[in-house]
Amino acid sequence: MRDLIVPKRLCAGDTVALISISGGRAGDPDMLARYKTGKSRLEEIFSVKVIETPHALMGSQFIYEHPEKRAEDLMWALQNDEVKGIICIMGGNESYRVLPYIDPQVIHDNPKVFMGYSDIATWLAVFMYAGVRAYYGPNVLNPIAQPGSLDKYTEEAIRKTLFTGDVIGEIKPCERYTNTNWTATSGDEIEWMENTGYKVLQGEGKVQGRLISVCGGPLWQIMGTRYYPSKEMWEDSIIAIEHGMAFNSESDFTAYHQLSSYAASGAFDKAKAILTGPLTEKMEEILLKVINTEIGRSDMVIIENVDFIHRVPMTVLPSGALTEIDCDNKTITILESGCR
Repeated sequence: MRDLIVPKRLCAGDTVALISISGGRAGDPDMLARYKTGKSRLEEIFSVKVIETPHALMGSQFIYEHPEKRAEDLMWALQNDEVKGIICIMGGNESYRVLPYIDPQVIHDNPKVFMGYSDIATWLAVFMYAGVRAYYGPNVLNPIAQPGSLDKYTEEAIRKTLFTGDVIGEIKPCERYTNTNWTATSGDEIEWMENTGYKVLQGEGKVQGRLISVCGGPLWQIMGTRYYPSKEMWEDSIIAIEHGMAFNSESDFTAYHQLSSYAASGAFDKAKAILTGPLTEKMEEILLKVINTEIGRSDMVIIENVDFIHRVPMTVLPSGALTEIDCDNKTITILESGCR
């Protein structure tokens, strides 16, 4: 993988722009209060000034109908000298429609912290194409605005990755987790479950590689475009892959076709490892079928139940960061800082 430009870290007092570059629910009447909770938490916990990009709160219908305005918002935030970082308000399902309207050179020339997950995986691929590190991590509506309070695991991951120049170090599994909840209004309504930690599905010893974070459906949508990672980008990578496997929310048929499409693109040929969320027994079988039988990579390390998926809490994964997996001790360690 070629080296990526590493953005400057955020500091107290910096201005952070919130963007609806995928879905636009933050501007809908029933979601506005949750958005305001997330905005105020960012201000209070991290001591930053938070603003919205010009169209961020125009509502889901407007955002869907105007992909060109989403592109304008990204270009605006990148070229605005006041803005030091960009955090996505939410994911969605059709970021690919924005791509014709963006200029990747603007991303390259204005490297800034850019963080989000789910459909935002499309944008991590775009930033990587432009040669700039981005961050697969919390969106504003979830988990930053989760009912009750921002959990310490997520808070510390954001702070260490985006607000310091320190080596990130070991990413430990969370002690407890909860699924995304869009209806609860207080922390008392949230059900937390004990976490079982990482599971080594296959592999032994230590491997090192550079992180690529992807979400199955969004990456599927950009295959055939210039933004889909090249074989060079996949080489020696650790692929953090999230898709329907995590919760068995898709059919076995769809999960298989997603994985096999990545295999056909060469994504797994020279990768070092795969990180994923918790898998059902059936999904483990599908993953091993593709990796071991279809591309002959029984040597590839696969670690399950890593905290970067659609649940709370979440860690932050910086694109291109050198990372070590120790299968024997079940540890994942990022060997460099998230920002400079």
